[in-house]
Amino acid sequence: MKRVVVVAIAVGVLVVGGALAWFYSSGNEDPSTELTAPPIAASSASTSTVDSQPVETTSTDEAPGAPTTFTIASSESMVSFALQEELRGVDTTVSGSTDQVAGEILVDFDDPSASVLGDVVVNARTLETESSNRTRTVRGAILDTDTFEFITFSPTSIDGLPTEPTDSFTFTVTGDLTIRDVTRSVTFDVAVSGS
Repeated sequence: MKRVVVVAIAVGVLVVGGALAWFYSSGNEDPSTELTAPPIAASSASTSTVDSQPVETTSTDEAPGAPTTFTIASSESMVSFALQEELRGVDTTVSGSTDQVAGEILVDFDDPSASVLGDVVVNARTLETESSNRTRTVRGAILDTDTFEFITFSPTSIDGLPTEPTDSFTFTVTGDLTIRDVTRSVTFDVAVSGS
């Protein structure tokens, strides 16, 4: 009987030790590569568009009136998330963010409705919260960033773009958002204000 108790305790210690080792070792992978914008495919020229206020121009030798490609500037952009959790019996809103986001926007200034938004990619391994333990849990147990490093948004339609340039307007972007190995259709409201 005493031997069974000792074996049970040893197995319990191994299980707890293994779980702790997994918890503290998962979600700590560094990004595998520098994040770059997926190029907008020529075939997607009729598919989509977006606003993303902080952008930098990547092509400056375009003919007047020709569409211009802009790249999301990671240094001036942020992707964030919020989730609800119960912490010590209290409902808590947890948020996290990263500046590791990349994408391209092809803007047609003559006909904004012909503008195109390419895929937007976020490196999930760089998401941070206000707690290192929570960050490790989000990256590891929740998002499994060791296996699924990137979150992607692939636009499928854009509604409400103006046909002529204007200072301010709103529109919606619908697309496929892939987190881990799960893809869902989502719609974002976008507001553009020019100066």
